[in-house]
Amino acid sequence: MHALHAVDQDVGRGDLSDEQWSVLESLLPAVGISRRWPGCRRLVDGVRWRVRTGVPWRDLPFEYGPWQTVAGLFRRWQRRGVGPGC
Repeated sequence: MHALHAVDQDVGRGDLSDEQWSVLESLLPAVGISRRWPGCRRLVDGVRWRVRTGVPWRDLPFEYGPWQTVAGLFRRWQRRGVGPGC
């Protein structure tokens, strides 16, 4: 059963749960030789937060990382026409 809302500890409202992240992470391309960048989840949650709320990138909560980094990731996805690839 997939949770619609994150229920894990230390997860912000609307952020991906550990279960949801494990499914998504398995679909992401690896960085280098079979390694994924550990901050990718935080950036993905930041993009999701901004898209969900519609606020300016500069108002992104710091817990998701620098807004410029998160916005840059989103722009790369848009240009490539693809989803997450940190």
